[in-house]
Amino acid sequence: MKLIGSVILVGILSAVAELLLPWWSVAIVCFIVAVFARQGGARAFLMGFLGIGLLWLVEALVRDIPNHHILSTRMAAIFKLPSYGLFIVVTIVIGGLVGGLAAWSGALLQPRK
Repeated sequence: MKLIGSVILVGILSAVAELLLPWWSVAIVCFIVAVFARQGGARAFLMGFLGIGLLWLVEALVRDIPNHHILSTRMAAIFKLPSYGLFIVVTIVIGGLVGGLAAWSGALLQPRK
């Protein structure tokens, strides 16, 4: 339950941070939440990966569906990807890795028992 609550907290705080700050502010949010959540390294990585990955999935779909996938199709063509769906998946994975590595770093900052 602590993991699910942390994922939700990361998602909400990161959504607010992205409204006011640059995209990389999600890493700062994941780092801070991981420091205070007191989870192990693997659970902290999973928390950051899922929190940011799900947030970026929702944001991508909210922006992509109303314009009938025009922008994501063009971006996929620029990166030579076969479909816009793969472009969205790559975006989610990159965001998840940023969040996961930042949360893992925060978990490693905790004092040893």
